[in-house]
Amino acid sequence: MPIALLVALAGSLAIHAAALFGSDFVLPGQLAESPRLEAELRPLPSMPTARVEAARRAAQKPKSTRLSSERSEVQQPMPPSEPVVENEPEETSTAEVAVPAPAPALSVLPTEGVIRYAIFKESLGLQIGRAEHRWEFSGDGRYRLFGTTETSGLAALFKPVRLEIESRGRVVAGGLQPETFRSFKNGVDANENADFDWSTAVVRLSRDNSVREIAPGTQDILSLNYQLAYLSRLEAGTALGVVTGKKYERYNLDSLGIEEIDTPAGRFRTLHLRAMTDNTTEIWIALDLHRLPVKIRFTDKKGDSYYQIAVEIGMPVKVPDA
Repeated sequence: MPIALLVALAGSLAIHAAALFGSDFVLPGQLAESPRLEAELRPLPSMPTARVEAARRAAQKPKSTRLSSERSEVQQPMPPSEPVVENEPEETSTAEVAVPAPAPALSVLPTEGVIRYAIFKESLGLQIGRAEHRWEFSGDGRYRLFGTTETSGLAALFKPVRLEIESRGRVVAGGLQPETFRSFKNGVDANENADFDWSTAVVRLSRDNSVREIAPGTQDILSLNYQLAYLSRLEAGTALGVVTGKKYERYNLDSLGIEEIDTPAGRFRTLHLRAMTDNTTEIWIALDLHRLPVKIRFTDKKGDSYYQIAVEIGMPVKVPDA
């Protein structure tokens, strides 16, 4: 087979395969209920101001007349006077109550993990690349996803290509909420980046500096596969927005049913999903393993198909409770 064909296949795969790998986790979010504060304000008790006023007036008179004044105070009623408060009470205010931030959602996945894939040109049955995908979740509800795709074998020998993509964001009640998406080709910024602004529901694409409105729950091409764990009733299909780094589009995910598949990483009971846009993307998620994508197929406009299949899945071993 001509080397030029291998290079072309590898190059095409490297461009598109980054959109295909992923993994998954379920992180149902919970909002902490704000504490309820109740307060009752009561008037201060009145003070005995008459005697205070009398003492003040007596102090202002000459010493010789104080005795008679004191007698007068006893024998004659005091005229009404304005209340005098010796010390003004401090102004009372309701204490500020800090409203707690939403509690970070918790994942059923370990806080970190990795999936490694082999990538094949389907019509040839020839491996032309490999991919690796890592995830990290922090205790404050933030996430980082990192994926690499690179050519291997003869294709890597004549034209090495390495793509790196990264998604960062928050874990919220509805799933993943990406904030930034970055892409690199052979270590250089590929200028296919995206910045999400959820306060205005828009995304800015660096490729043409355009700003697009996005629907709630929109994902980037890397976080898409993780988000599958949050979507209910996937057996009936679903739809969501996806930012590819080049554009924003709507993915209608059709369910093709449950299938048992064999992979180098093991045999899995999977749900087969398919999204058809200009190209076709198919994802098999392991129903008994956190809905991790264990096989992904990409078919381009020309009808050429490439698939990547899990060869290794690594997660920290959970230590059983004592």
